[in-house]
Amino acid sequence: MRWVTSEDVPRAGELRVPAGAIFTPSARELAEARAIRIVELREGQAAPATPPEKIVAVGADHGGFRLKEALKPLLAGLGLEVRDIGVFDEKPADYPDIAQKVAELVARGEAGRGVIIDGAGIGSSIAANKVSGIRAALCYDRASARNSREHNDSNALTLGARLLTAGQAEEVLRTWLETPFAGGRHAARVGKIARIEREYSKAAEPLPNGRGSVAEGSAWRCPTASLIDHTMLRPEATRADIVKLCGEARQYGFATVCINPYWVPLAASELAGTAVKVCTVAGFPLGATSTEAKVAEAAAALRAGAREIDMVINVGALRGGDFDTVKLDIQAVTRVCHDAGAIVKVILETALLDDAQKIKACGLAQAAGADFVKTSTGFGPAGATVQDIVLMRHAVGPGMGVKAAGGIRTLDDFRAMVAAGANRVGASASVKIVEAAGK
Repeated sequence: MRWVTSEDVPRAGELRVPAGAIFTPSARELAEARAIRIVELREGQAAPATPPEKIVAVGADHGGFRLKEALKPLLAGLGLEVRDIGVFDEKPADYPDIAQKVAELVARGEAGRGVIIDGAGIGSSIAANKVSGIRAALCYDRASARNSREHNDSNALTLGARLLTAGQAEEVLRTWLETPFAGGRHAARVGKIARIEREYSKAAEPLPNGRGSVAEGSAWRCPTASLIDHTMLRPEATRADIVKLCGEARQYGFATVCINPYWVPLAASELAGTAVKVCTVAGFPLGATSTEAKVAEAAAALRAGAREIDMVINVGALRGGDFDTVKLDIQAVTRVCHDAGAIVKVILETALLDDAQKIKACGLAQAAGADFVKTSTGFGPAGATVQDIVLMRHAVGPGMGVKAAGGIRTLDDFRAMVAAGANRVGASASVKIVEAAGK
């Protein structure tokens, strides 16, 4: 007998489980929300543990359906498992929906590569590349397929069913699958692509055309809200609390919801199709867990749908002068997050540090490749102060994010932190703040 938890539920497709498997309530709800087909295996029939690099996610709109079906045998013949997310007939379908589903499977690490087909392949490429961590290439011959892999390490291929014969598409696909990434100087360039992606994922949402003129059903996106992580980290928070939090985030256009890891699958489902990201915590609130535990916690959250991780620094190691441990701790979490196209914020717990230690911690976080430094967990002896934000901004310079969190309850508090140098603010009084800003 096997327990199925929310971490086992894929973003799309089907879930194969042993006979008699027991679903946790959250896993059952998530599977229903994602329209996952559950396949119960016969007794004694084992579910193959296919490694992600041997899985190819495929999808097509109605215009690409026939070519998708023609290419699936080629994938199987190469020893690859096909994760087909649809469509399954030629009824009209929207290519952005298909492209997003395939891209998310790849970005989540559930499939090593993705193949997306529509009439021309252009729209699917544009849509897929909006998903963080995706490098989708529209290829039209063997040379373009080879180049996209050797030079760009593309992890998604888009094809135009109206532009290629089945035979030509097979040549392109086979070349794309069999060509390795060249690395070397190309790795540095691909790294720059990832840095651009991370930088723009931190940018504020664009302003609406004017309050009151937003299209019916759209969220009112207050510019203040776009800088706020709408936060609920209370241990007693319930499912209803998280659903309400996500509804507020959709309504006002907050940058993220920041929640405990248990609630990530629910929040990811509630916020699917919106610009609001899911943020969660690792090593929270003490920072005194092992690096391995923080990495595992972050990786599980990323698989479940988190796009930002706020990790707590090893405060004791920092205060004890063990700076290598602190840097390696941050570096390990940053690596797993950046591999998934996610952002890392490093919580310093400034109330436990003197100014010299705060500056040192900022330098270690920056050297480890983190995206933000953050003041507080909200569970320490004190929260953010204007003085600490000024100090941290000066320490990291203009190129790194600074997040103020802890005790920010009013619009005046928010404005003071932003004026001091914060470009993200964590608050549980977020609605009160943005409503005051809109008056």
